[in-house]
Amino acid sequence: MARLLFLIILCALPPLVVPIHNSSAGGCAIIRPPRDGGIRYRGLTQEQIRSVQILPVDYEIEYICRGNRVIVGPKVRKCLANGTWTDMTLPSTCLLLCPRVWTSLENGRVTANPPGPPVEGTALHYSCHAGFILEGRNISHCTKLGKWDAPKPTCLYDRNYTGKKKLYIGALFPMSGGWPGGQACMPSAQMALDLVNNRSDILPDYELELIHYDSMCDPGEATKLLYDLLYTEPIKIVLMPGCSGVSTLVAEAARMWNLIVLSYGSSSPALSNRQRFPTFFRTHPSATLHNPTRVQLFQKWKWTRIATIQQTTEVFTSTLDDLEQRVKEAGIEISVRQSFLTDPAVAVKNLKRQDARIIVGLFYETEARKVFCEVYKEKLYGKKYVWFLIGWYADNWFKIKDPAINCTAENMAEAVEGHVTTEIVMLNPETVRGVSNLTSQEFLAALMSRLGGKNPEETGGFQEAPLAYDAVWALALALNKTVAPLKAKGRRLEDFNYNNHDITSEIYRALNTSSFEGVSGQVVFDAQGSRMAMTLIEQLQGGSYKKIGYYDSSQKNLSWFGNDVWIGAGPPADRTVVIEEYRFLSQKLFAAVSVFAGLGILLGIVCLTFNIYNGNVRYIQNSQPYLNNMTAVGCMMALAAVFPLGIDGHHVHRSQFPVVCQFRLWLLGLGFSLAYGSMFTKIWWVHTLFTKKDEKKEKKKQPLEPWKLYATVGVLLGIDFLSLVIWQGVDPLHITVEKFTKEAPKEDLDVLIQPLLEHCSSEKMNTWLGVVYGYKGLLLLLGIFLAYETKSVSTEKINDHRAVGMAIYNVAVLCLITAPVTMILSSQQDASFAFASLAIVFSAYITLVVLFVPKMRRLITRGEWQSEQQDTLKTGSSTNNNDEEKSRQLERENRELQKIIQEKEERVSALRNQLAERQALRNRRRPSSGQNQNHNAQADPKSLLPPPGYPNPTMDNHSMPPSFSNSSNLYPAESKMGRNHCHNSQIPLLYK
Repeated sequence: MARLLFLIILCALPPLVVPIHNSSAGGCAIIRPPRDGGIRYRGLTQEQIRSVQILPVDYEIEYICRGNRVIVGPKVRKCLANGTWTDMTLPSTCLLLCPRVWTSLENGRVTANPPGPPVEGTALHYSCHAGFILEGRNISHCTKLGKWDAPKPTCLYDRNYTGKKKLYIGALFPMSGGWPGGQACMPSAQMALDLVNNRSDILPDYELELIHYDSMCDPGEATKLLYDLLYTEPIKIVLMPGCSGVSTLVAEAARMWNLIVLSYGSSSPALSNRQRFPTFFRTHPSATLHNPTRVQLFQKWKWTRIATIQQTTEVFTSTLDDLEQRVKEAGIEISVRQSFLTDPAVAVKNLKRQDARIIVGLFYETEARKVFCEVYKEKLYGKKYVWFLIGWYADNWFKIKDPAINCTAENMAEAVEGHVTTEIVMLNPETVRGVSNLTSQEFLAALMSRLGGKNPEETGGFQEAPLAYDAVWALALALNKTVAPLKAKGRRLEDFNYNNHDITSEIYRALNTSSFEGVSGQVVFDAQGSRMAMTLIEQLQGGSYKKIGYYDSSQKNLSWFGNDVWIGAGPPADRTVVIEEYRFLSQKLFAAVSVFAGLGILLGIVCLTFNIYNGNVRYIQNSQPYLNNMTAVGCMMALAAVFPLGIDGHHVHRSQFPVVCQFRLWLLGLGFSLAYGSMFTKIWWVHTLFTKKDEKKEKKKQPLEPWKLYATVGVLLGIDFLSLVIWQGVDPLHITVEKFTKEAPKEDLDVLIQPLLEHCSSEKMNTWLGVVYGYKGLLLLLGIFLAYETKSVSTEKINDHRAVGMAIYNVAVLCLITAPVTMILSSQQDASFAFASLAIVFSAYITLVVLFVPKMRRLITRGEWQSEQQDTLKTGSSTNNNDEEKSRQLERENRELQKIIQEKEERVSALRNQLAERQALRNRRRPSSGQNQNHNAQADPKSLLPPPGYPNPTMDNHSMPPSFSNSSNLYPAESKMGRNHCHNSQIPLLYK
């Protein structure tokens, strides 16, 4: 409030300029404000303003005016080093503003003198367009009271006029601001209008006229100017804005007035949204036009994986979104997408960590220097990498000293070498005369003439001038194309108003189908209204940019010069080349184990042959030979499973590998069931029959029926067979590939080795293995328990059950150890195969040796197999006849007893002779008493008894066993005497 009061006081003072004297302090003296105005002192309080006399160098003051007055003259003054203020020769005054409505005239033209805002002293000169008559004064002056001295004139339609009718274009050219593109684009557009109006074949009944304002590339200023364009006469048929921000505002509002918007200087990808901007077209290509060129290059160099890094701004974000959609359609993957606001260090490190090779960078020039300084530090350049950048940087952008980075020019030059840029072609590189009958070079010469020899580098919008020129031609050709369709509908272009949708639709349709050769190249619009233009492709080679090709996105034509240069032998790979390398089983290990397995199968065949050949031997029969045969067959099947266990992709094709998997499963499963199941059956029945004390004697007398044994093996085998059938029917085995950590080769190659290992697996492999291992494990544990329980049982029905128990111990221990270990070692093919196969080999060898070798040794050493074979030949009877078998058994027993009795009789005779000799000796020594003793010996019958333990010769035959009482038809007569001296108490001893 105090500052406002101070300004009012200053405004009451008469305007004059205080003489300026140089100050010894090196500043400027305070000056008085203009009449009806004041001065804004920046950064000073009211007390400081009252006390200060000298202001420092570079200090700025700003004039402000009261009420409806505006500053005419310099608005800001700056203190110079010489003690003077800037532009002191030009006075600054506060003048009243007259109504702006007088500054426009419907169907006419208004010229202000002097140019600028309509203030006191401004004169407006009025004139009407062709076909209209001015009614009223043709000049009006702005008075000191802020009013015009004459009413506003009007332009009335001249019914007698037969000349050309005017069509008006409302244009916003940014003559100042962030992008002063109107400095070259407005003369270029005016030049195109002059050529169009002079053509008799284009709009012969019409004349195009440009009504333009300076938007300063500011959306706020453009809003006010758009209001003036729409609400002041004449009616504009098309709007032509520049700058993306201004075009966004105009295009979004224009649809409410049924106006077509044609921009010459807007590149924002957001303007390609047809729902938001339904009537928008532009001759300046969208920033996304780089993307089709990039995709084409990716495909040319056979890259399918790229990475991106962008500065976080709307234009780059939308451009990258479009690129992502295009590469997805082309089957290209964006593997890494990084962004940054001001510091790209973390983003560049992430690119390095994630093995980015082909990198698209979207950022402004200042950020580009920051990015490539980090690229140099991370070594993200060289023969393995390719960078894609925007082409509108200065040619020496990487050589410019930038205090924001700590890399030298040499570091930057090393980092950026070989990168590729894409830049939209705004001037046709070919010498072709287009629709305007000018080549691109002739156009530039004409434009330079209009600019009055200004330096193109200092003229804003010089590069975009061909786009403004072609925009006018595109509009003229489209309007010319609508004349005939509108005439057929009884309409004319001059009938256009902001409520007429039909004329707008015809203009839209004509622009949408435009296609002509302009000075900027082929002019074609895509479905979003954006220009389809050619793109220049350059590569930095040796520190300078070289053209390596052009791409025409409208024709999808790539013009390639073939002069691209690479640091390596050619374009790098889009990723580290991963070579898949399968891990196969050691062939030496496989051969060694196969030899052992083959020898085991041969041993199994020998054992099986021995068991079958000696099946009629009683000792073999008492060992249940058919179960032993099953054990031998099961061992051979398990040993045969070693061969498919060692077969992998080195031996068979991947398509045949599932068959190998099935062989592994069935051979090992059924082999285990036969071998272990037959042994388990023996031990089970031994335990069932002989471990209960109360029933032991009863069961020993009962014969063991073989079918029960076979049925038990059949049940175990059936369970395994059924489980395997269900497994393979529901979830069959198939090949799976296990991937390991990538390995780098020792050589300096840009490759990695991906080790792979093939496995036989199914979808629910762990579930099936859990069921099988659980069932088999319980069976093994039960077998160990039964073997332990029956270790002291002695029976002739299954005479090898102790050997079976020993085999079960070994098999169970090996299986219980091998199963979990092989699962743990499944990723190590050699160790897993060695452990599993050797467990199978050892189990089979132990089983065969323990069960069959003792039988072979007994039959060979005792000759039992020879005598029984001879008996078989003598009797000529079948082993299947029970009577003959019993007869042969009795014969063998009788022969053995005969030998034993003969030996005993010889012994008795020898003992009798010894007794007789002793008696005779005694008689000689005692002659007197010898007769009495001799008489007593003859009288005493006890003296004739045999010694203790010898048979009584007076025993009858009733105590003889049946085999002796019925032996008269088996032995000759001379042998009967010896057999009658055998005591019945000696029979058990003889059998032992």
